Amino acid sequence: MRILISPAKKMRVDTDSFAPETLPAFLPETQRLLAALQSRTAKELQRLWKRNDAITALNFRRLETMDLRRQLTPALLSYEGIQYQYMAPGVFDRDQLAYVQEHLRILSGFYGLLRPFDGVTPYRLEMAASLSVDGHKDLYAFWGDKLARILAGETDLVVNLASKEYSRAVIPHLPPSVRLLTCTFGEQKGDKVVEKGTMCKMARGQMVRWMAEHDVQSAEALTAFSDLGYRFSPAHSQPDHYVFLKEEP
Repeated sequence: MRILISPAKKMRVDTDSFAPETLPAFLPETQRLLAALQSRTAKELQRLWKRNDAITALNFRRLETMDLRRQLTPALLSYEGIQYQYMAPGVFDRDQLAYVQEHLRILSGFYGLLRPFDGVTPYRLEMAASLSVDGHKDLYAFWGDKLARILAGETDLVVNLASKEYSRAVIPHLPPSVRLLTCTFGEQKGDKVVEKGTMCKMARGQMVRWMAEHDVQSAEALTAFSDLGYRFSPAHSQPDHYVFLKEEP
C-alpha cells in the first residue's frame, strides 16, 4: 500500500527534530526545475506563482541561495498546512514513523514524489503552475509517467488522499495492475455529496494519523475510520471510491 497526499504551500526549516535519511529520488529533475525558475525575473515568477509582492520577494530570495543538498528538513516535517497539523507527525512514536516512512508518499510539483524522510528545502512551485521546462508545456507533461512508474514498482494498492491538482500527475499513468482507491470526505446536501476544502484537509491528515496508529494494511480496513465526525457510507461508495460523510451534530 502507498498513501498519496498533497504538499502544503507553507513550509518551514527544521534541522533539529529528525535528520533526513535520504535525498529525493528525482533530484536531477528538481535541479532542472530549479534552473528554470532561477532563469526567470522576479516579475515573471510573480505571474507564475500568482502571489503578492511579499511572498514573491521571499521565494525569489530562496531561489538565489537554494541548495538542494544541505540544511535540509525531512519532507514530513517541512510542510505546515492544515493537513499536516492534523496528521501531527511531530508526535508520532517510532512505530508510527516507520509506518509512514514505508507507506506515505507526498506529491510535489518541485520534487515529484517524496518519502517522509527525504530532505527538502522550502520552495514555491505548485503542480498546476504553467512552467515550461525542457520542451514540456507544464509540470504534468514534465513529470509524465515517472511518478506512477515508481509507485507501480512499489505496490499494487494506491490510497489517494491527494487533491485533484496533485493526483492528476499520477492517476492517468497507473497501470491496471495497481488498484487505485480515492477517499472523499463530504457532507450530504440533498442528492449530492459536497466537499469543503478545510474539512477535507483536516480529514485527510487525520486519516493518515489514524492509519499509522492502527497499522492499516488493507483498503477494506479504511471503512472503520470514524474520526472528526466522519463515517464510511456504503451507499455512496464504490470499490475504487470510498465516501465518508460527516454526521449531523
